[in-house]
Amino acid sequence: MVSSKAKLLILTVIAGAALLACSRNSSPVVGITCSRSGSGSTLLPTTYSSALSRAGAVPLVIPTVEDEAQAAAVLEALDGIMFSGGEDVDPARYGETVLNGTVEIDSLRDRSDFLLARAAIASGKPVLAICRGSQLLNVVLGGTLYQDIPTQCPDALRHSDGAMHNIGLAEGSVLARIYGPDSLSVNSMHHQAVKDPAPGITVTGRAADGTVEAWETPNIWAVQFHPEKMLRAGDERWIPLFEAFVDRCRR
Repeated sequence: MVSSKAKLLILTVIAGAALLACSRNSSPVVGITCSRSGSGSTLLPTTYSSALSRAGAVPLVIPTVEDEAQAAAVLEALDGIMFSGGEDVDPARYGETVLNGTVEIDSLRDRSDFLLARAAIASGKPVLAICRGSQLLNVVLGGTLYQDIPTQCPDALRHSDGAMHNIGLAEGSVLARIYGPDSLSVNSMHHQAVKDPAPGITVTGRAADGTVEAWETPNIWAVQFHPEKMLRAGDERWIPLFEAFVDRCRR
């Protein structure tokens, strides 16, 4: 049985998606996962919704879901979904214990995001995964993570605090088709990254130190960096990535 609270959430998401789509001439509705405050409030930087809006989508913030039925209903109401950045994925999700005090976990968000990720994969709808989103989807599909790059990979580049570095792109990848075969300069705001890529994914971008910076499947585009932040900072090179994703959501 679906609880009354679950029914209210499902109806709210579906109604919101329908109304927003109508108000924007049936532009694709793209959901965005969120962080939570200590009091449980939904938190999402406007950089994500702004990037999608500029690319022609109607962004819809997704509240925390509680079960598979809610997650499936949310995906039914969407044309695509973006998994945003935020806290670390609980290492227990990939068979490890917490390495050190740098690992910050929100178990409730993990539960919600895993439900939404599985629903998204089952739906076959387009997925854009950013930072935590890239790590999350890799774990959902069976991969593992470096819990703390400075500790586990001491010779790695600096990947935190907005550091910029180049990444190499795989020929034929989504990023290579959009930006060409040359290396691409990206920002770094993470201390975790893909360690063992999940079965079935294709790694399409790496930093010079080997850190996975992009991967894809037929339905998932995943990047470790934050294109929405670079776009907000005035780097217009990144709008084509969001436009390409929104175009996929239209199909």
